[in-house]
Amino acid sequence: METASTPTHCPYCALQCGMALSPLPTGGVEVIERTGFPVNRGALCGKGRTAPEVLSSRVRLTTPLVRSGGELVPAGWDEALDRIAGELGRIRTEHGPDALGVFGGGGLTNEKAYTLGKFARVVLGTSQIDYNGRFCMSSAAAGGIKAFGLDRGLPFPLEDIPKTGCVILVGSNLAETMPPALRFFRELRENGGTLIVVDPRRTRTAEQADLHLAPRPGTDLALALGLLHLVVAEGRVDEGYVRERTAGWEDARAAAMAHWPEYVERITGVSVPQLRETVRLFCEPEAAMVLTARGPEQQAKGTDTVGAWINLCLATGRAGRPLSGYGCLTGQGNGQGGREHGQKADQLPGYRKLDDPAARRHVAGVWGVDPDSLPGPGRSAYELLDALGRDVRSLLLMGSNPVVSAPRAAHVEERLRSLDFLAVCDVVLSETAALADVVLPVTQWAEETGTTTSLEGRVLLRRQAISPPQGVRTDLEVMHELAARLGVEKGFPTDPEEVFEELRRASAGGPADYSGITYRRLAEEDGVFWPCPADADATDAPPVHPGTPRLFLDRFATPDGRARFVPVSHRAAAEEPDAEYPVLLTTGRVLAQYQSGAQTRRVDELNAAAPGPFVELHPRLAARLGAAEGDPVAVVSRRGRAVAPARITAGIRPDTVFMPFHWPGEGRANTLTNPALDPTSRMPEFKVCAVRLEAVTP
Repeated sequence: METASTPTHCPYCALQCGMALSPLPTGGVEVIERTGFPVNRGALCGKGRTAPEVLSSRVRLTTPLVRSGGELVPAGWDEALDRIAGELGRIRTEHGPDALGVFGGGGLTNEKAYTLGKFARVVLGTSQIDYNGRFCMSSAAAGGIKAFGLDRGLPFPLEDIPKTGCVILVGSNLAETMPPALRFFRELRENGGTLIVVDPRRTRTAEQADLHLAPRPGTDLALALGLLHLVVAEGRVDEGYVRERTAGWEDARAAAMAHWPEYVERITGVSVPQLRETVRLFCEPEAAMVLTARGPEQQAKGTDTVGAWINLCLATGRAGRPLSGYGCLTGQGNGQGGREHGQKADQLPGYRKLDDPAARRHVAGVWGVDPDSLPGPGRSAYELLDALGRDVRSLLLMGSNPVVSAPRAAHVEERLRSLDFLAVCDVVLSETAALADVVLPVTQWAEETGTTTSLEGRVLLRRQAISPPQGVRTDLEVMHELAARLGVEKGFPTDPEEVFEELRRASAGGPADYSGITYRRLAEEDGVFWPCPADADATDAPPVHPGTPRLFLDRFATPDGRARFVPVSHRAAAEEPDAEYPVLLTTGRVLAQYQSGAQTRRVDELNAAAPGPFVELHPRLAARLGAAEGDPVAVVSRRGRAVAPARITAGIRPDTVFMPFHWPGEGRANTLTNPALDPTSRMPEFKVCAVRLEAVTP
């Protein structure tokens, strides 16, 4: 008899593509198409197709490890949990609760992220919690909240993209980072719409564009301001919309008018004719969109840069209207939900602010604790990592690999090594887990049930399709056991649906309201878009709110319902080239690897496609260096040195080099990157720093 497959979603990026898993007679599962899910219609990239390979005991952890005599050795669960609880308790007694750090991940399910934030604040009593999603779209979140009063990656579903007239795609190579999404942009062009790609490299995505703008890294803010200047100068402002639905236009207009086209051309390298053509293509259709990704966001001025692109949308009436708007392409699988429910330094569940007394009262009531017992906001991700071994003496880390993924990575690795105690929960022995005092093997994806929230704000149900290996536990079980050992016997259930029911109550009435969403609905529907409040009049009846696929059509989430223009002006990158470091470095991803590569680097097919790091440079730059294709090249910044083979292409600016950031060791790109932080989002400046190149003698 044929065994039914289990419908679920991919464990990787924020598309959360639909797939189904079918058990194999020999054990494990195989991926089969799930054509009915609207985001990918069955299509998957190589990472999604090969995801079950990471479930193999050949590559994953199956027993706890504890450090003994300088080595990690197998141990029983009780020994490992007792050691973690004992060390956390000791350090808290000796140094206070804020000596305990917690670091989460954008790949954790909503249930795990919610429980981790609760565990930090209720069990440990620490304010020192943040997560690697801070490195993803925090600048877009900050810009969206300033302008619209609410942050949701996309305020409309992906299915709207082919129906609009023009999309400006800023700093995204989605042909490699989320390939199934490329069809929406192909359909846009097939329907007569226009795609404009902004990227210093001629990527696979840029090759699909009607117009490719290649600005100098770190100048996206000036580019957006120059476009807005032209919108004003050419009389293309939607005056009625600005008057009726926005506030603050005059100050934003004045700031933009200081960025005349010739000045912007000198800063960005984008010609005035290209600027004018961009404005024409964007303004002539009835509807248009701007979508940003890590390129403009991972800068020390990322929030202002997002604000400038939003201002362009607002001035032209392209926000809060059908088939128009500003959106952000979230990167990590649960990057959206991960920051909504409490693992971020300044937030409580439901996207509530931790320093809001009403929010504290509501969540404390759900948790059954005194609001005054909840700590205040803590350090952001890089600041937390930088404090390790000093103010923060221990770290409990789940689902992150900062040894590879953090900026100024050699320094972060040194800080991790200086800790009194490090405990890591992961599926594999990542580079960070290898430094730990205790490593706990935990379930992932196909071995557990839980919810995620996609880049569309669509809450989805991942279903368990296979039992985990003996000796592997869920993160929820880990936190339950640690809470009990630290004196909190109740409030940390191990059943994900029970956790989600509590999350519904905790989020009720908040900006990210999930109270009308249930596992039953998620199982019956293709996900539910938040906000989705429960029916206030319903008693025994199920929730009836349909969810909110499209935000802001009637009003924005501000007190008066108006969107806010935020006046911004161009400023230089935190680190500009000089005589000693004359070249710009930018970083990013490649098709076959994902994030720090902790999982994808263990899949043979993916490693064959992308076996290691490289340095992409222009032929003129290669000629000055005397480097041929494949020659080792050293890239040196003020923070360190990385060496990787040269990849020579005319598809990158002559003043810029590119390195992917998936690999550890000698080719680790984040050894070089600058941890200068955005003053609002606390996003590090991954996307631009000054370097020099050196030939390497074999």
